[in-house]
Amino acid sequence: MCLSSLAGPVGSALSSRYGARPVILAGGFFSGLGFLLASFATCLAHLYLSIGLLSGFGWALVFTPSLASVSRYFKKRRTLATSMALTGVGLSSFAFSPLFQLLVDTYAWRGALMIVAGMSFNLMVCGALIRPLTLKEDLSCPLSGDPEKPCWQRFSTLFGLHLLSHWPFMRYVFAITLINTGYFIPYIHLVARARELGFDEYQAAFLMSMAAVADLCGRLFSGWLGNCRAFRLIHILVTWTSLTGVSLLLIPWGRSYRLLVAISLGYGFFSGALTPVVFSIIPEIVGIENIFSSMGLLQMIESIGGLLGSPLSGFLRDITGDYTASFLVAGSFILMGSLVLLSVPNFFTCLAPLALQEPGARAEAGEGTPLASGGPVPTAPASPENCHLYKAMSEKEVIS
Repeated sequence: MCLSSLAGPVGSALSSRYGARPVILAGGFFSGLGFLLASFATCLAHLYLSIGLLSGFGWALVFTPSLASVSRYFKKRRTLATSMALTGVGLSSFAFSPLFQLLVDTYAWRGALMIVAGMSFNLMVCGALIRPLTLKEDLSCPLSGDPEKPCWQRFSTLFGLHLLSHWPFMRYVFAITLINTGYFIPYIHLVARARELGFDEYQAAFLMSMAAVADLCGRLFSGWLGNCRAFRLIHILVTWTSLTGVSLLLIPWGRSYRLLVAISLGYGFFSGALTPVVFSIIPEIVGIENIFSSMGLLQMIESIGGLLGSPLSGFLRDITGDYTASFLVAGSFILMGSLVLLSVPNFFTCLAPLALQEPGARAEAGEGTPLASGGPVPTAPASPENCHLYKAMSEKEVIS
């Protein structure tokens, strides 16, 4: 999981250069190959190299380009489309664990990994269905670059490092990193917290199952709410993140099983609802032409929060003797991230929801102002690294 996030910019850079389809095809191959090789493992090091390294790198080539492709294909219903694309996460959280245990009981662990490898190879089929798309913004770059361009400049262009000086985007990334620090703590410690209160293992596991179901419902509801365009996406995101943080703060006070179930449902719903909005709002900050590189950078930087949150919560559990401090600190990180989101430009505007300036779209009076105001959004320098060699699509061909 760490490698799949840290290698996000690699998938983004390759997608900017070659398009999403071949990158996702390669990612599906590597992820399936990793599980297949893991089925022949004879020691733990083999599993680290096969699943951890090879499959993890494959996931990096699949997730970011797939999600960025959804943002490029949809304009008016982007949040709804993103939420539907991310429902697979909620479904897998609920169904894959018992399914894998069933496979292990039936075919042993080697056979189970072979079957999972076959499932992963089907990512190549999904990648083959990604239709190549070039937006009008992509036509501004030439088909050949300057051969005299320094190596560092070509590297910076390919990986979108110019976005590191885009301060509205970096503030947004910092906020999401803080949120990510506390986001996964219930998935790690909620079951142990329930066991600590005296509930049996089945009751404790049921809490996570309920959270997974609520997560799925939250993603779909958030997509529908964003599609209604009654509220700006940044306001919706702050609402969901704040409620997620509050739900984490309430976990230490949930000592009855019914109350724990209610809090778990609330956490699952709110945390699931914020996920599609996080990715849907990126084009409003950096522009659709920077979607690949921006998502890759976001995935890489926010993973730092996820990596720090788990050991920090475990450390607090060790020095305090219970999980109260772990959940309080996790909720505080999420609330701090919500406060940082308030600094995004034009957050407090009373204008109507944003009119997305995308391929072929015409600005309409009263539609609102761009989120990242105060100057043009920086774009990558013209070069072959950020050009696609596909036919440009007209406005009617772009899915709305």
